[in-house]
Amino acid sequence: MAAVKIYGKPISTCTARVLLCLEEVGAEYQLVSINMPSGEHKGPAHLARNPFGQIPALEDGDLVLFESRAISKYVLRKYKESGTDLLKEGNLAESAMVEVWLEAESQQYNPAISPIVYQSLIVPKMYGGTPDQAIIDSSLEKLKKVLEVYEARLSKSKYLAGNFFSLADLSHFPFTRYLMITPYASVFESYPHVKAWWEDITSRPAFKKVSAGMLGS
Repeated sequence: MAAVKIYGKPISTCTARVLLCLEEVGAEYQLVSINMPSGEHKGPAHLARNPFGQIPALEDGDLVLFESRAISKYVLRKYKESGTDLLKEGNLAESAMVEVWLEAESQQYNPAISPIVYQSLIVPKMYGGTPDQAIIDSSLEKLKKVLEVYEARLSKSKYLAGNFFSLADLSHFPFTRYLMITPYASVFESYPHVKAWWEDITSRPAFKKVSAGMLGS
């Protein structure tokens, strides 16, 4: 079976989501680096892979996919025989819960956490700017409200979708990993079940490997 190609950058949160899935299932893959500063992602070759000019994109033979959450599901379905089942599609109720918490990540968690990471890391380090503290403070309040819901959920089950690790948990990793190197990492301290969940999922070998690529270590 030929290795799939992933076009992206290890430091990209969306690329990291896909790499985590590939690592979890033990798939062979080739990471093709896209030079973002030079504008390669907006060039015709990459636009043919992702018409929005973003990363990542996946090539598997003649199949080309974009959008990291869609790519992640494709990877997990393609390599389901690996024995790693992160979608639980053989059980209607469990798969529905995976979808619920994937939506929560996309629609509730991500919009709250991403501005904190952007303002704390991207603005000063990539653009030489000054973080907008008002945006950070507002987003922190939103994140705390989301974490209250997560705390309640994780007080009843080990993982978000149930007592099994799934894509719903995995999908939270990239932005949370970056939050943990901002001055606001301590927000998790007020939510013991969330903190324990985070410590659990980040102990997985795939997470350690992808984390090293994200942080350039």
